[in-house]
Amino acid sequence: MDKETVKKKKQVLLYYCIEMEDVARNIASASDSILLHSINWRSFADGFPNLFINNAHDIRGQHVAFLPSFSSPAVIFEQLSVIFALPRLFVISFTLLLPFFPTGTFERMEEEGDVATAFTVARIISNIPISRGGPTSLVIYDIHALQTGIPLLKRRLQLLPNSEKIVIAFPDDGARKRFHKQLVDYPHLREGDKRIVWLKEGNPAGCHVVIVDDLVQSGGTLIECQKVLAAHGASKVGAYVTHGIFPKCSWEHFLHKNDGSEKAFTYFWTTDSCPHTVKAIANKAPFEVISLAGSIADALQI
Repeated sequence: MDKETVKKKKQVLLYYCIEMEDVARNIASASDSILLHSINWRSFADGFPNLFINNAHDIRGQHVAFLPSFSSPAVIFEQLSVIFALPRLFVISFTLLLPFFPTGTFERMEEEGDVATAFTVARIISNIPISRGGPTSLVIYDIHALQTGIPLLKRRLQLLPNSEKIVIAFPDDGARKRFHKQLVDYPHLREGDKRIVWLKEGNPAGCHVVIVDDLVQSGGTLIECQKVLAAHGASKVGAYVTHGIFPKCSWEHFLHKNDGSEKAFTYFWTTDSCPHTVKAIANKAPFEVISLAGSIADALQI
């Protein structure tokens, strides 16, 4: 290929919050065109943020990105302050990388008086100041779109022994409709309603069944699905979710025990979109983290 036809990668300066430092370092390792820059996350005596963007003069005329974590209301305000400040520093473009948008999972407007917190945060993000290059680019891994996570899962499944025996299961019809086209290389099973689980379609006997969904909270549905699959003869059961939320340490329900008891889930894969979970499950079977770093690095070149 002629060198002139090869698109030159743009250099991106990546800032990040403290919680996402490991992910940021993985992103930078995935591309030599991404350089890490830091922020001093200081506080005044009364607890309000006292923030400082390092190398602020050096980022003029540069492509700049920020990697936040909206893991709790306590950290959102200080990160929004940085997000609104960066585009004003005469940068040529600004990209906001938000692997997981947590408030979007619970948004319900069922009666007068309900407050739409996800909509409020979305409106705030929509009003980020424009940079020299125009409006902010937002990269988000939506809870109902696994276009990025599924290819990562497929590559991991190909490395497993007896990969030809793998069958994909969906916990409900909604998950199947959204994701089955990305997994056409594998036989599919369907399970019933999330409140009452039964095997609706397919035969798992003798197969390694991998349950695929967008996120997990308590994990109760996955556990019930595993019981049904095991009862129908599945040799192994694994699970994949893009966003491992696990409030109140609910990931503990999936741990392999040291007392020799049955290991219900042979594998449990999730991405590094939720940093608190990644830290909690590190080196604990059956969990394995599949990093989004490579896909995020690619997205920064769009």
